[in-house]
Amino acid sequence: MSQRQVLQVFEQYQKARTQFVQTVADLATRPQNIETLQNAGVMSLLRPLLLDAVPTVQQTAALALGRLANYNDDLADAIVKADILPQLVYSLAEQNRFYKKAAAFVLRAVAKHSAELAQAVVDCGALDALVVSVEEFDPGVKEAAAWALGYIARHNAQLAQAVVDAGAVPLLVLCIQEPEIALKRIAASTLSDIAKHSPELAQTVVDTGAIAHLAQMTLNPDAKLKRQVFSALGQISKHSVDLAEMVVEAEIFPAVLSSLKDPDEYVKKNVTTMMREITKHTPELSQMIVNAGGVAAVIDYLGDSRGNVRLPGIMMLGYIAAHSENLAMAVIVSKGVPQLAICMAEESEDHIKAATAWAFGQIGQHTPEHARAVAAANVLPKLLNLYLDTQSSEDLQVKAKKALKNILQKCTYLPALEPLLYEAPSNILKHVICQFSKVLPHDSKARRLFVTSGGLKKVQEIKAEPGSALQEHINAINNCYPEEIVRYYSPGYSEVLLERVDNYQPS
Repeated sequence: MSQRQVLQVFEQYQKARTQFVQTVADLATRPQNIETLQNAGVMSLLRPLLLDAVPTVQQTAALALGRLANYNDDLADAIVKADILPQLVYSLAEQNRFYKKAAAFVLRAVAKHSAELAQAVVDCGALDALVVSVEEFDPGVKEAAAWALGYIARHNAQLAQAVVDAGAVPLLVLCIQEPEIALKRIAASTLSDIAKHSPELAQTVVDTGAIAHLAQMTLNPDAKLKRQVFSALGQISKHSVDLAEMVVEAEIFPAVLSSLKDPDEYVKKNVTTMMREITKHTPELSQMIVNAGGVAAVIDYLGDSRGNVRLPGIMMLGYIAAHSENLAMAVIVSKGVPQLAICMAEESEDHIKAATAWAFGQIGQHTPEHARAVAAANVLPKLLNLYLDTQSSEDLQVKAKKALKNILQKCTYLPALEPLLYEAPSNILKHVICQFSKVLPHDSKARRLFVTSGGLKKVQEIKAEPGSALQEHINAINNCYPEEIVRYYSPGYSEVLLERVDNYQPS
């Protein structure tokens, strides 16, 4: 065989390998092909090609493996069991930037599925190689490595700590200062995934100066970057008062409130979530958000939104109102109660209704004035219906009952209480009757109205255990009226009168 023929054979072999890996990589983009590829033993065929002498074959083989691993955890597990990861980790340090991006993609695709698979990536020594890759000159390599680190860190505190211990955080903070938007996004996302697990991990992110750089990007026009920036600030804020104060001290308010009008739904949701995490800690932090115009802005946002994106805004109003009478009144004055009532009416998901019920309870629990603001919005019958509805989730029933109790114990607005006399079960009814027993002795107009509306008659029909709190409240109401009026509206009194008619002998 001539030298030329030998070269032709090698050339054909190279073409065949290139065509094979490219075809597999293309097939792996379509879910319907995955099972066939797996059954054909494609893993064992791709593995040796990671060591191929031709860089294009190596890179495409890695890309194909990444697409397979990305599809489901079974395929990712198969890659782990085939002992492919150590080869990828070794190549991260040795190969060109195209291969490094592909290798980092495989590690990310394996790590994303579960903490166990992410741990397998860590156990093969990937963290050190990925951290070195974050220091690469090429932005694409940095991005791929930062992304893989984020997918490892997101599962639990132990894995996030491993990423921290490998020295990733200072490098990620440098990445968010790079000019490339895609790199900024991934670095901010990874910092968020690290910070979310514990106060200690969040503090590690803060200690590298991350807050100042994240704060600078809150008004960046790129929506996907803002999503990640607000997510990271929210994850930092949630753990403690000190961390929340550090986010506030970065002077992002009131400027970030403009992002509540952002066209991107997730930007709006993440801003509101960050505000919720800040307000939950202290009255002072809540007051700062109120002073910046945050309550009015969030109420407008609730009016413009639907579904799950409303949830953090509803909860934020509840947290603010929970702190003090003045803060609850700020929610009322900003027209928060009617907007929450609209949310309760429009939303079908039980967890959103439950959050709204909880928020009403926080607003109405302070004084009769607060309770009246909630009751006047016709919220009490709705809360009662949610509590009594057998289709409501247990959490919704519990929160509706608690909110009702909180509001009723302060409510002296009788027109809102009276409908509950006819519908409430005894455990709720005792709170309603109690409020009537407090108000009627001191209000003659209310006493008269209570008779003409049928309220007094209804009270006489209630069967209460002798000596119970309910019976005591009924007695207190009855004591507000002449004995003959009480008797007149008592059940069976008409029969007594008729019997007296029957027995009456005219003179």
